[in-house]
Amino acid sequence: MFAFFAENLAPIMFLSLIVVLLLGYPVAFALAFVGFIFGFVGIEMGLLPVNLFGAIPDRIFGQMSNETLLAIPFFTFMGLILERSGMAEDLLDTIGQLFGPIRGGLAFAVIFVGAILAATTGVVAASVISMGLISLPIMLRYGYDRRVAAGTIAASGTLAQIIPPSLVLIILADQLGRSVGDMYKGALIPGLLLVAAYALYIITMSIIRPPSVPALPAAARTLKGWKLLQRVIISLVPPLVLIFLVLGTIFIGLATPTEGGAMGAVGALALAAINRRLDLAMIKSALYATAKLSSFVIFILLGARVFSLTFYGVNGHVWVEHLMTSIPGGAVGFLIVANLLVFFLAFFLDYFELAFIIIPLLAPVADSLGIDLIWFGVMLAINMQTSFMHPPFGFSLFYLRSVAPTRAYKDRITGTTIQPVTSGQIYMGALPYLGIQLAMVIVVIAFPQLVTHYKSGRVAVDPSTIELNVPMPGEGGANPFGAPAAPFGAEPSEGETAPPAFDAPAPDFGSPTPSFGNPEQNGSNP
Repeated sequence: MFAFFAENLAPIMFLSLIVVLLLGYPVAFALAFVGFIFGFVGIEMGLLPVNLFGAIPDRIFGQMSNETLLAIPFFTFMGLILERSGMAEDLLDTIGQLFGPIRGGLAFAVIFVGAILAATTGVVAASVISMGLISLPIMLRYGYDRRVAAGTIAASGTLAQIIPPSLVLIILADQLGRSVGDMYKGALIPGLLLVAAYALYIITMSIIRPPSVPALPAAARTLKGWKLLQRVIISLVPPLVLIFLVLGTIFIGLATPTEGGAMGAVGALALAAINRRLDLAMIKSALYATAKLSSFVIFILLGARVFSLTFYGVNGHVWVEHLMTSIPGGAVGFLIVANLLVFFLAFFLDYFELAFIIIPLLAPVADSLGIDLIWFGVMLAINMQTSFMHPPFGFSLFYLRSVAPTRAYKDRITGTTIQPVTSGQIYMGALPYLGIQLAMVIVVIAFPQLVTHYKSGRVAVDPSTIELNVPMPGEGGANPFGAPAAPFGAEPSEGETAPPAFDAPAPDFGSPTPSFGNPEQNGSNP
């Protein structure tokens, strides 16, 4: 019995984590609890060194000093301020007037505005709730099918998951040890293709079921001609400027993602001030929500570091690598199994939890198979997007359910009675978009160049021209022992400095330095 337990401690530990999560305990505490329990068990059995948990302070400090993660509170604060500044309301009203004369015009407006909000806020909850409050009553007023209306709003809100500056892309880049800027560049084209696929679905519905997506009646189109054009310019220019301020400066190399997030936060405050909606109550509310979400992310990350310390100590990473590399079909077989695993786990875990638990296990295997990690990360980001759309646990569906009408009411403009939107209608409306998201995963697997274009324009460096200047121990704050300060050997983005390294030698247990975080050890992945 002892021999069996000792040989299978890693899979038993992983299964125990799943059981604890299914029992409903908070993810951050479940991760730390399982890590500590199995760590003490391993120490008592003589499988792990007695000073195992002495590495925890260094690992925690390494996360807290990771400048890449600073982008999370910046982008969250920016999105929350924009949500309260009236930008979404102005955009939906203006774009709805612009596309109103055609069938499905309001649905096109929701998709288009969802993409703009995704490129400015990066927060799914803000996008879904804003569009649900503003556009759902209008779509119901003018006869849209409830399933189509609900599905379009829920799916368009999830674009904030894949279109930069998505928060999950920041987490994935950090966990994969890759540049956030490269992750943003790689995700841009798949995100825009997803927008086009949503629009194509509405076009198809307007052909096969015209009554489900009617055009806006002439009486509702109050803006025409020059007034409409003027309104479009006034409504579109500020968010487009903000998008360039955030993403454009990152893509052209003028700013790091953290700096871009800081500029975006300032830009959001400026837009709110221009719209005369900036006040102390709004700032306090946004700061409170930002601190809450950032603390949520950090606690999960710290819990994951405790879990990974023990898991790597019992050679769990070796067990996962042997398990995944033994799958028939090589890299293609691994990609299929990995995506199926993430898809089914997304029924129970959200994207942050998946990023902190599953990605550290799958990334070393992907790297050993020669898979580009940016491509792999974008692929899984699209897959994890389904976690918002899974009936019955999808967060996007819950967000929409919280603002959708639950009882019949009389519309104040048309005077007609509007029937409520049921949970079943929300779920049924989400299924076609869930299928589109899964199809996009297949497209990204089949055409990796949709993501790997991020490498274009890079200048190859001749290794013979590189002059090495290795500081002695204690000089310049360098770590003479080569221990990574960021998880998985994360390299800093362009313009960013590496987090402070520790002047103490790395322990010989816990998380070793995998090759996939060190470009010099892996020539296939820049």
